[in-house]
Amino acid sequence: MNAAQLNNKDADSGHGTDDEQQYLTFIMAGEEYGVDILAVQEIRGWEPTTVIPNAPNYIKGVINLRGTIVPIMDLRSRFNLASVEYSPVTVVIILKIETERGERVMGIVVDAVSEVHAISDSDTQNSPDLIEDLNTEFIKGLVSIEDNMIILLDVNRLLTIDKQLLTLTSELASGLDSESTAEHEENKQ
Repeated sequence: MNAAQLNNKDADSGHGTDDEQQYLTFIMAGEEYGVDILAVQEIRGWEPTTVIPNAPNYIKGVINLRGTIVPIMDLRSRFNLASVEYSPVTVVIILKIETERGERVMGIVVDAVSEVHAISDSDTQNSPDLIEDLNTEFIKGLVSIEDNMIILLDVNRLLTIDKQLLTLTSELASGLDSESTAEHEENKQ
C-alpha cells in the first residue's frame, strides 16, 4: 500500500478540508502515533537488514530499495520503549523529506499501521514540556480523536536529528561504490 492509495481511501470517506492535514497513524506499545502522510513513500513488511557496524542501537541496518540505500530505524528502540519480537504485522514505513542537503529517505519499524486521519491544526495541542529530552523534540503535537490520544511526530526532526547516522549512511554508500569499482578493476586484470 502506498501513500496515494491511503490518501484516496480517506478522500473517499469524505474527510478533508483546507486547514486539515492527513496523518498516517500507527501503533507502538499500545499508543497511537501519526506522521504526515505526504512524507510517506511506502509501507512494507519487515525484512532483514544489512547491519551497519558502530551504528546506534536503534538503527537495525540498511536495505536496498530500488537502488537507494535506506537506513531502518526501530522507533521503539529510539523512543526507549520495551523491545518486542517482530511479527507478521510489524511494518516498515518508508519516509521521504526534502532538506537543505537534499532528499532524505529512512524507514521506521513500527508495530502495526492503524489508519489515516484528517486532523485540523486547530485540534492539535502542543506537547507538554515535561522533561528536556531529545526524544520529545520529535513530537509535533497531540490530538484527541474519539477518546484516543494520538502523538503526532515531526518527520523532519525525526529524519535529520541524528547527524551520526547521516554520516554513516554516506560512508556506507561511498564504501559500496569504491568496493564495486575495486572489484571491477580486479576482474579486468
